[in-house]
Amino acid sequence: MDTTVMLGHGSGGLMMKRIIDEVFYDAYGSDILLQGDDAAVLAAPNPGERLAFSTDSFVVTPHFFPGGDIGRLAVCGTVNDVATSGAVPKYISCGMILEEGFPVEDLRRICASMAEAAKEAGVIIATGDTKVVNRGHGDGIYINTSGVGTLAPGITLGGAECKPGDKVLVTGSLGDHGITIMSCRESLSFSTDLQSDAAPLNHLIAHVLSVAPHTRCFRDPTRGGLASTLNELAAQSQTDIFVDEAAIPVKPAVRGACEMLGYDVLQVANEGKMVCVVAADEAEAALEAMRSQTYGEDAAIIGEVAQLNPERGPKVFLRTAFGTARILDMLVGEQLPRIC
Repeated sequence: MDTTVMLGHGSGGLMMKRIIDEVFYDAYGSDILLQGDDAAVLAAPNPGERLAFSTDSFVVTPHFFPGGDIGRLAVCGTVNDVATSGAVPKYISCGMILEEGFPVEDLRRICASMAEAAKEAGVIIATGDTKVVNRGHGDGIYINTSGVGTLAPGITLGGAECKPGDKVLVTGSLGDHGITIMSCRESLSFSTDLQSDAAPLNHLIAHVLSVAPHTRCFRDPTRGGLASTLNELAAQSQTDIFVDEAAIPVKPAVRGACEMLGYDVLQVANEGKMVCVVAADEAEAALEAMRSQTYGEDAAIIGEVAQLNPERGPKVFLRTAFGTARILDMLVGEQLPRIC
């Protein structure tokens, strides 16, 4: 274990997994926490009722970017985490950590964005907290949001539910958010305008579940991108996963930016996309449901879950355009700092 905290510990990759396993889980790893999904499923007071609960913190710079801002990101990120469990998000909290000197007009703009995103998602910002730190001891604004949703009987989603033969889908093109943030931060310009994909996906998820009841899980490929997400699912379910490079939707501008900057687009962060694993006989119905929604028009089936080779641990394989396959690893360190 590292002796000091580094940026890579928040990357969503192997370093983050290590600090979670060796520090957080070691100290207070309850059975619920050890499930490792984006939202915890909790028993409610009445028999048969369940709640989904999730929390997230947002420290992105810049605070405003094409397609959104830190406020929209905070609401959408927490709504999506709750929705991955199959729950209907109902309420979120908002904790603001503000730096002395932060412009009130910027704060008003961020709050208005949060209100708009909450209205789109159909959730209520029900409680909150505000702290102010000394000038120079923050980055303008940090936001923590937690979310609560209700879960209908019979819905059990999670990474451990993936089974050999299942199909893997994504709801749209990858890498949009991470490359947008990097282009803003480094003042890069491209021939095509890029913007963040930050969006609430709870309505899309509900629509998929209505036509594909044997959906195994949803997971949003944020920090660490698609590569880290698939490795998490393979580890949780003790399976192998194969994906086809040619089937993964990526916008030409994003692909070109990744090639220019030396990034692997499959490790770049997303904030308005979902990975979905569904029973093979319901995959086409799930795909059609995704494509019927505003935020799922570019959805695609990209691969399948396979039986684990008992001689080694779970792996994710990328079938390339050259007819070969390579191991698709989790992000190791910090590729894109402060993307959410």
